[in-house]
Amino acid sequence: MLCVMKDQKIHFVAPSPIERLFSRVFGALVGLGLGFPHNYQLEVRGRRSGRLYSTPVDVLVHRGKRFLVAGRGETQWVRNARASGRVTLRKGRRREELRVRALGDGEKPEVMKAYLDRFKLTVQRYFPVAAGSPAEDLRPLAPRYPVFELRAASPADPQDPARR
Repeated sequence: MLCVMKDQKIHFVAPSPIERLFSRVFGALVGLGLGFPHNYQLEVRGRRSGRLYSTPVDVLVHRGKRFLVAGRGETQWVRNARASGRVTLRKGRRREELRVRALGDGEKPEVMKAYLDRFKLTVQRYFPVAAGSPAEDLRPLAPRYPVFELRAASPADPQDPARR
């Protein structure tokens, strides 16, 4: 499904009812501390409601940094994370408050390639390029896929959006 907003085409792949059910069940399991090391429950405040929303995510570790890649495109969690600049990763009782930095389109291809190669069994269906393809093949697709670098949240950080 392709959504259109403000005369711009926004890439978004809506989940099927079965995918939504699976996401709820899997999210509950991850919330209990189960799942693979890269599985987390992402929590983010709604940009309008202020309500706390959560969804399961795969965190990519690439070249010593952690990233979130939105394979479905401009999801609500993406919009909320972009607006607040902060997210929480949760697994079991462990919670980690983080800042997010949206990558520019020029920075995305290498991270997208690593994400697609690492999680190909679960995310290949969202990408029109096969896992194992060179990063350069992902360059024209970069605007369609939000990518965030996860950074430690520091109350003393002057670039922290929560302090503005």
